[in-house]
Amino acid sequence: MTPAQTDRTLTLPLSRDLALRRRFMVVDEPLQGNLRFGLLLEALDKLAEEAALDYARSTHPEARVVTAAVDNILVRHPPDVERDLELFARVNHVGRTSMEVGIRVTQPGDPPLHVASCYFTMVARLGEGDDARSLPLPPLEYPDERARHRERRAGERREEYRRHLAASDEPPDRGEFELLRRLHRAQDVPGFGGLLAAELGTDAWERMFPEQENVPRKIFGGYVMRRAYELSSICAELAAPERPVLAAVNRVNFFHPVRLGDTLHFASRVVHTDGSFVSVEASIERRSRDRSVRALSNSCLFTFVNVDREMRPRDALAVYPTTFGEDARLLAARRQHAALLRHAHRGWISEGWTSGPPAGG
Repeated sequence: MTPAQTDRTLTLPLSRDLALRRRFMVVDEPLQGNLRFGLLLEALDKLAEEAALDYARSTHPEARVVTAAVDNILVRHPPDVERDLELFARVNHVGRTSMEVGIRVTQPGDPPLHVASCYFTMVARLGEGDDARSLPLPPLEYPDERARHRERRAGERREEYRRHLAASDEPPDRGEFELLRRLHRAQDVPGFGGLLAAELGTDAWERMFPEQENVPRKIFGGYVMRRAYELSSICAELAAPERPVLAAVNRVNFFHPVRLGDTLHFASRVVHTDGSFVSVEASIERRSRDRSVRALSNSCLFTFVNVDREMRPRDALAVYPTTFGEDARLLAARRQHAALLRHAHRGWISEGWTSGPPAGG
C-alpha cells in the first residue's frame, strides 16, 4: 500500500452549521482567533486514529490502534470560526508496530489558509486489556520522491525527539546559566514584584465515565488531550495579561491508558516566557477506582502567544523560578521553544513573533 491509499478527509462545516460553529467558539462575540482549539485537537486525534486503523486492519481485521504521541502541531494561521475547517490525513511512515499520521488543516476561501500541520504517532495493538500486545505491520511503499521525503521527515522528527530527551539532562550552557542567574538575582532586589513560577499553576480532577470511552474500557485519548489543553489555556492567562492563543503543541506523550472509573488529576504550570510567548507544561496522573494504581498518563507542552483583540503580539510577563526543579523545567521548555522557532519557516510565528513588539507598540 502507498501513502496516497491511506488518505482520509474530514470537513467541519462551520460556515453553515451554526450549532457546530457555536460549539467551537471560545466566546460569543466577534473576535479573531475565536476557536476552541481543544475541540479541534479531539477531532484531529479521532481522524488520525481512523487513518491508522484502516491501515492496520488492511492486514489484521481485529487490530486496534492507540495514540502514543503528538509531535509539533505548528499553528501557521489563527483559524476563523466562521469558515469551514478541512482536515486531510495520510499515513507518512510505518515502523514495526507504529505509524506516523500527518494531518494538514486548512480553511478554504479568499485567501485560503494553511492553519496547521500535525503529526500523530499511533501504535497497532491486538487484543484487549492487559492481554493486548503490539502488532507488527507491513511496510508502506513509497512510489515517488514526495512520499519518500515525507517518510524521511518522519524519521527526522523521531531523531530530533530522541536528541531532545538526551539534551534535557544536559547542564545549562553559559547563556542559560546567565539567564537563570539574572532571574534569581532579580528576586533579591528590594520591592521585587515579579511572578514566581510556584504561583503559576492550575489543576483539576475528573472521573472517567462511559461517554468518554473509545475502545472497550479505555478512554479516548483525544478527550484527555482536550481537557489538558483547556486547563493549560486557562493557566497561560496567569502570564498573558491580554489573551493567550495557541501557537504550537510542542509534544504530547501518552504513557499509560486511562480506564473507565479512573480519576484523573490534571495539572498545568507556566514554566517559561519569552517576549510574547508563554510555555505551559501539563501532566495527567491517573488513579484507579480502587486506588491501587497511580501513574503518569500523559505529559504535554503547549506554546501560547499573548495577543490583543487585533491579534497583535504583546509581551507576556516574566516568570521567575525559585527551585532547582523550576530551573530545569524552564530550561527544557526554552530548548523546545528554540526548536519550535527553527521549524517556523512561515506563518505568524516567523513573522516577527520571536520576541514580539513592545507592549502598546
